Amino acid sequence: MSDGVVLWGNLSFYSSVSYNTFNTIAMARFSRLHTYQALHAVPLVPLFSSTDVEVSKNVLKACYKAGVRLFELTNRGDFAHEIFGELVKAANREYPDMILGVGTILDAPTAALYMQLGADFVVSPSFNAEVAKVCNRRKVPYLPGCATLTEITNAEEWGVEVIKLFPGDTLSPQFVKSLKAPMPWTTVLVTGGVEPTQESLGKWFGAGADAVGIGSNLLTKEILVNRDWDALEARVKAALEIIKTVKK
Repeated sequence: MSDGVVLWGNLSFYSSVSYNTFNTIAMARFSRLHTYQALHAVPLVPLFSSTDVEVSKNVLKACYKAGVRLFELTNRGDFAHEIFGELVKAANREYPDMILGVGTILDAPTAALYMQLGADFVVSPSFNAEVAKVCNRRKVPYLPGCATLTEITNAEEWGVEVIKLFPGDTLSPQFVKSLKAPMPWTTVLVTGGVEPTQESLGKWFGAGADAVGIGSNLLTKEILVNRDWDALEARVKAALEIIKTVKK
């Protein structure tokens, strides 16, 4: 993958054409359009948080080697922004087409902090108009959590392109199917309760989900404790293979 080509089905694109060439200030490396294309091309986003820089780097590496191209570090714990900054530096050096985003962003100042560190997308558990505004100003994708059609409509009116359906385990695949009937243009990233299995992924993608985000069900505690990065790579790769067979 050193040439920056991502292949998924019949879709291929060159990440190098979307690199931001004006890197005199910290900013997203990828355009919004590129990030959305990458999400559709490889519709699995690992969700991770850690206070250990080396563990975080190894998790990022394993996911990248498995084929993941969007990775979310959640904003949890002391100095999470410092961990994120180190991952951005690692991606710049070693993973030229990895798109790094930040999750659990609750206010605009925190969003601005992570964007200054190089966040390529920003995720929130709920919609916040001020976060939407600061992300739009910097042309950074904003993926807010929504749980009702009213919330989704409001977010889309603010320019949100991809909705984070959260919490997925409460809403169920049937919600996605019901949503897509009157609002087929809505792009849905499901998080919460998704498992990297044929049954779970088949239900979500079968209902019309466009992508999924998976945390501890994918990046298991056992793997992290044992620091078994080969096992993590294999687990993520297996999930991607399942998605290829079930995604409509």
